[in-house]
Amino acid sequence: MTITDLKLGLGTWKAPADKAGAVVEFALMEAEYNHIDCAAIYRNEKEIGEAFARVFGSSRKREDVFITSKLWNTEHKAERVMPACKNTLADLQLDYLDLYLMHWGIAIPPNESEALNVHGRLKEQLDANGYLVTEKVSVCETWEAMEGLVKAGLVKAIGVANFTAPMIQDLLSYTTIAPATNQIELHPYLQQTALVEYCHYNNIAVTAYSPQGSPGNYGKAKNMPVIAEDPVIMDIAKRHRKSPTQIMIRWAIQRNTIPIPKSLDPVHIKENIDVFDFELSADDMQAIATLNRDLHFVNPYAWWKIPYFN
Repeated sequence: MTITDLKLGLGTWKAPADKAGAVVEFALMEAEYNHIDCAAIYRNEKEIGEAFARVFGSSRKREDVFITSKLWNTEHKAERVMPACKNTLADLQLDYLDLYLMHWGIAIPPNESEALNVHGRLKEQLDANGYLVTEKVSVCETWEAMEGLVKAGLVKAIGVANFTAPMIQDLLSYTTIAPATNQIELHPYLQQTALVEYCHYNNIAVTAYSPQGSPGNYGKAKNMPVIAEDPVIMDIAKRHRKSPTQIMIRWAIQRNTIPIPKSLDPVHIKENIDVFDFELSADDMQAIATLNRDLHFVNPYAWWKIPYFN
């Protein structure tokens, strides 16, 4: 199975460690998912690995499930890339990953502290003015080490996450193994149409995280909109007799992107994949196209003071 075979996956960001394993096991065993998206920084890979061990020891075959993980920013130096990947494989109890991504295009020094910041991330080092302390490691150095993982058989494919078009253009100037995907935030309020088209033109698949926005993390409590309550989305959902979230997932699929919605609720996990029995019309797609606000729910300026997407 390759990324071109995928239509939808299960995201595991913000899945608590004590629940992540059960969620993944349910998705694979009860809801017919075949794509699980993980990351070392989510701090739940050991628990997900225990679920994989149970699932692949019973009725599911490892080769029928596409598993992604990600290299965190502290591991960008060439000598750290392979150990980081091997640690993830050990935690996930796997022999290989189908896809391994650079989580962000920025390197930071390792931090041995286990403390978490308000975003659920390991606390990063900030300078006296609150700016992120970075490490002098080029994307080129990291990518060459990522290519080594493919050659070593540890991963089937490599890619990036949160990359802008200029970053991809630079990356393509020296790759020997091109990125298989760019995983970016995509939803009706952040459509990034030009970036999606640019990736597709360069044969880079696009994975859509937070496909319904991020209401659980940055919703009304933080004065951020809940896209599922948008009148346009609600009207389309009513006409199709589907939930607003199902409409947004279907919209992502019809844009030839791969949404990875996350949920801890078994009902919603099943609901999120129940989107292949209907299609949005051209009028539906056009109505949703008018909703773009260029709104990032996930914006590193909030925690790094780096205008990453500007």
